[in-house]
Amino acid sequence: MDAGNALLAAGQLADALTQYNNAIDRDSTSYMAYFKRATTWLALGKSKAALPDLNKSIKLKPDFSPAIVSKAGILLKQGFLEDAKKYFKKTLDVNPENKEANEKFRIIQTLKERIVEADKQVTERKFEEAIENYSKIIMYIPWNVELREKRSKVYMQTGEYYKAIEDLRAITKLQPDSTGVFFEMSSTQYALGNLEDALTDIRECLKLDQDHKQCKPLYSKMKKLNKQLQAAEKFIQQQQYDEAVSKFEAAKKTEPSAYQHLIHINTRICHCKRMSEKTDEAIKICSEIIEREPMNIDALIDRAEAYIQAEFYEKAVEDYQKANEHDDSQWVQDGLKRAEKLLKQSKKRDYYKILGVKRNAKKKDILKAYRKLAMEWHPDKHEGENKELAEKKFMDIADAKEVLTDPEKRQMFDRGEDPLDPEEQQRQQQNWGQPFGFNPFGGGGGFQFKFHFN
Repeated sequence: MDAGNALLAAGQLADALTQYNNAIDRDSTSYMAYFKRATTWLALGKSKAALPDLNKSIKLKPDFSPAIVSKAGILLKQGFLEDAKKYFKKTLDVNPENKEANEKFRIIQTLKERIVEADKQVTERKFEEAIENYSKIIMYIPWNVELREKRSKVYMQTGEYYKAIEDLRAITKLQPDSTGVFFEMSSTQYALGNLEDALTDIRECLKLDQDHKQCKPLYSKMKKLNKQLQAAEKFIQQQQYDEAVSKFEAAKKTEPSAYQHLIHINTRICHCKRMSEKTDEAIKICSEIIEREPMNIDALIDRAEAYIQAEFYEKAVEDYQKANEHDDSQWVQDGLKRAEKLLKQSKKRDYYKILGVKRNAKKKDILKAYRKLAMEWHPDKHEGENKELAEKKFMDIADAKEVLTDPEKRQMFDRGEDPLDPEEQQRQQQNWGQPFGFNPFGGGGGFQFKFHFN
């Protein structure tokens, strides 16, 4: 007993339990040994194991208040209010000054009244008031399955699904057969779009019953969907966007109706279309998503980037501004600044437009366009008023060729900076405190957003 007490005080519960087992083996009439073992079980969070020891301790010494109060406390937490009241009363008969027994005895009647009140509030659809009442009750009665079920259902009614899941998870620890609860948790997680969590919960159901008539078919469906989505994401990492889209389309056949999963899948398809520069398709599918979810940040950013590809800079700025209202992260702010620069730049000289090439044109295509236009607009081929226009055109063509064939200058231009604009470069030098063209953070290709989507 002394060894057990020392270990219990030190928090070494498993070792303390061993010592109390030894004590009871040597003397099965020791009410204190049973009480101490019950105390250790409670410290381990195993109230069901503690109850038989408390009963034995009370049987051996009927007036032993600590055991009676402990048993009453367990009964109260389990929701057996009348039984708890009886044992608290028994304690007070022996020891009227017992502070815990007095407090808990008085609160029981209040708890009973609150349960009736909360149930009535649910019937009257006063859900917020019911949640408040159930929460106050559960503070005193945390181990009661029925109360957890009631509050979980009200949370579902108010759309507080994650709080409902917390109550359901607590129930799985309180009752041995929780297959139905695991199914409900998994279904809720799945409806919320949390596929990994849904799979975790459904597997717990199948551990209890591998042929469960609800859990088994749902698991098969979720497992298939998860495999398709993972394959699609792997294709995205490998920049095989068409193959990724095929996998996402297959996933939509596996899950043709669950809203959150369809939104996620379509958002990823939108991303793939944008990354593969299928601009019109990307804008179309992103717009369909945004129509349903105006603040879908991923869709807004992908559409903004698609608008940039299509040179609709004002629309790109609008999308980035909307995204920035709800996500002020650095990469969103950087995207907004870049779109604003490109919009400002589009009102000046656009070197791509000058040469008539696309923004993703290769160097050989740029040189080909330059040579053709340089011959067409060479000043020696023009006279009179046309000669002055030709000289300006020729200079613009030469500048466009200079910027777009120089990787560093082209990269600057794609960021929304004009490397041939003296005023802008002066501002850049002041900002960086460095000579023209030097960027202490490296090459400048920081606007692809791959770290977010991939």
